[in-house]
This record gives sequence, structure tokens and C-alpha cells, in this order.
Amino acid sequence: MDNSLFLGLVGLGALIVLIGIRVPIAYAMIVVGAVGTIALNGPGVFLNQLKTLGFSQFSKYDMSVIPMFVLMGYIATRAGLSQDLFRAANAWFGRMRGGVAMSAIAACAGFGAVCGSSLATATTMGQVALPELKRYRYSGALATGTLAAGGLLGILIPPSVVLVVYAIIVEANIVSMFAAALFPGLIAVALFILVIAIYVRVSPESGPAGDKLSRAEWLSATFGVVPVLAIFVIVIGGIYVGFYNPTPAAAVGVALVAIYGSLRRGVNLKDYRWALLETAKTTGMIYLILLGAELLKIFMSRGGVPQAAAEMMVNSGLSPMVILILLLIALIILGCLMDSMSMILLVMPFFWPVVSELDFGMDPEDVKIWFGILALIVVELGLITPPVGMNVFVISSLAKDVPMGQTFKGVFPFFLGELVRLALLIAFPAISLWLPHMLSN
Repeated sequence: MDNSLFLGLVGLGALIVLIGIRVPIAYAMIVVGAVGTIALNGPGVFLNQLKTLGFSQFSKYDMSVIPMFVLMGYIATRAGLSQDLFRAANAWFGRMRGGVAMSAIAACAGFGAVCGSSLATATTMGQVALPELKRYRYSGALATGTLAAGGLLGILIPPSVVLVVYAIIVEANIVSMFAAALFPGLIAVALFILVIAIYVRVSPESGPAGDKLSRAEWLSATFGVVPVLAIFVIVIGGIYVGFYNPTPAAAVGVALVAIYGSLRRGVNLKDYRWALLETAKTTGMIYLILLGAELLKIFMSRGGVPQAAAEMMVNSGLSPMVILILLLIALIILGCLMDSMSMILLVMPFFWPVVSELDFGMDPEDVKIWFGILALIVVELGLITPPVGMNVFVISSLAKDVPMGQTFKGVFPFFLGELVRLALLIAFPAISLWLPHMLSN
């Protein structure tokens, strides 16, 4: 083993230790990347690199889409979209056994399509749907498990901030990634609703049927969601048909959500100020992590760690599919220990070089898109699995009368549903690739 590779492995071990003692991941990556580069090439090379790295990284046009979609999500949180979505979904599903929980899933999907954040979706829909689930005497496990799992839909259904970050890291087309995520996202919605249907069939007392609405109430709830659907069609549909690329689409989305919120009188100047401040905080955090990831990637590349990992996997004698499954299992395990954004930024510089060397009988660009969707699905699983399980913690903080163990119990059937979706996408890559191919023709 040469000295560069040895230093790279030492740096990787140091990174794991720093994360283990709860050093913020951005600072951990910056420290390891900086110290490692100085050890390999000297302080002069590192300072020259640092002089231009920040500007070259953050002046990319694609980076501007991140704060715009984040701002769109924060305004949507205050604009009352979640109530309209849940009211409409409940009008369609509520009178069925388990229907209020199914309504929560459908509303989470709709809000995730405007918000793009899993935690924001779980938090907002938890506040809206939990009182209704309690009113109809849903079991604590099903109520909280449904909302924790429903929050997952915010990370994959476009627009998704994590999806944008993945595309930037591996230099994939953002529009293609959004297109690839649509059908897997819809499959998740269908599987989650199926999970609830099976759950209440096995345990009927867990999810009683809701009230049947009058025709006038049904029409009011259904038409009330039309503006939200129109925003989604204008923003995401405009991207798909080529009216604009993601950055102007995000700007259009911010404007439409702001207009909608103002017309509803649900958003005032104080709310806009809050949304702008939260957007600045979130974007700053994401950009700092991106800078740390870039410093770490440069150090690891010079140390030869990703190249050595790719060579070891390719020469292992294992089939490409077995290697892919092992990487996905590793992502599930890592997802139990850190948040989704940090994990994507940390592991993709190591995992993508390995995947790119494997022969799946597909075009390399297709592999990039397909693997991205698979990776995001297993990243989702980390949000509902212990010990971190951020969505579970969020919902538990809202449902203080439900023990966290009950929430993890309620989330487990949805975890199995996610494994079914993952298996489908591994076995049939066309589910992810059909729409990007159609849009590119």
C-alpha cells in the first residue's frame, strides 16, 4: 500500500471518529479534507485550492435552484396548502376504513410535491392530520407511523432538494432526475395506501372509517385543492415539457405559492421574513456541507481511496447486481446514523466511482439516474429507522402521548412496503428510466 492510499484510509477513519463524537458533518469533512491535503501536498497547494474552490463551487448556475426550492417549501408551510390537501384527500378516502390515514398519505405526497423536504412534510402534515386521526380514535401506532412514513414522500417526489444535490454531485441532469423520480414516488403512495388497507384489515379497530361528507362538502374540498395542483403542474410540468429549466421553475413556484398564500390571507410579512431567514439558514448549511464534501473528495481522490474501492469491487468476482445490493445495504445502515443530506454528500464520492465501473448492460447516463433513485429510496429508510429516525422523532414530538416505540412499530409495515418498491426498481429499471427517455426524444 502506497503512502497516499494509507493517508486516505487514515483520513476516512478520522472522519468516522469525528462523526461518531458528534462533530457537525460539514466541519468534520472540512477538517479531514484540509489536513489530508496538507499532509499529501503541503499547505501551499491547499491554500491555492481553497482560494478558488468556494467561488467555483457555488457560482454554478445549478446551485441557485437549491435556495429557490427551499424558499418555496417554507412559504408553502405557512400558506395553508397542507390543510387544503388533507381536506381534499379526506373527501376522497375518509369514509373508508383506514381512510383518514390514507388521506394523510395522499396529502403528504401533494405537499411533498410543493415542499421538497421530508422533515418539513412530516412536521406540517403531522400538525394538520394528527388531530383528525385522534378524533377518529386511530391507534397511536398507525397514526404516528403513517405520518412518519408519509414524510418520506417529500424527499423523492419532485421537486426534491436532496435529488438536486445528488444530481450536482454526480453531474447528472436535474430535469432527468426529476422525471425519473415521478413514477417511483407514485408507486410509494400506492404501496403506502395498500399497507394501510392491509393494516386495518388485520387490526380493524386501529383505523375506523370517517364520516361521509355531503355532496356540497365533497365538491368544496375537491375544488379547494385545484390551486395547489395547478402550482404543481405549472412548476414541474413546465420543467418536463421544456418551458424552463429547474431554476426559473423554482422562481415561478415561489411566486405562485406566495400569491396563493397572500390571497388566502394566510401569509403576512412576518411569515415571509421567517421563510427568508429559514431559507438562508438551510441553504447556508447545505452549501457548507457541499464545500466540506468537495474538500474531502479532492483529498480522497488524491489519496486514491475511491479508485482503490472501485478496483477492489470490480475485481472481487461478485456480480454487478450483488455489489449494487451490498452498497444499498450499506446506505441503509449509514442512514440509521446520519441525516439524508449529509449521507448523500458523504458517500456518493465513494460509491458512485464503484457503480460507474460496473456493467449493468445500460448506458452510463441511465445507470447514473437509476442508481440515484435507488440511493434516495434507501436514504429515505434512514428517516424511519432507529437510532436516528428523524421523521419518527418529529412525529413523536407532536404526539407526546404515543410512546416512540409504538411509532417505530407503526412505521415497520411501511418499511416493508419500501423494500418492495426497492425490489421492483432494481428488477425493472425501466420504471425509473421510461419517462426521462420519453422526454429526451
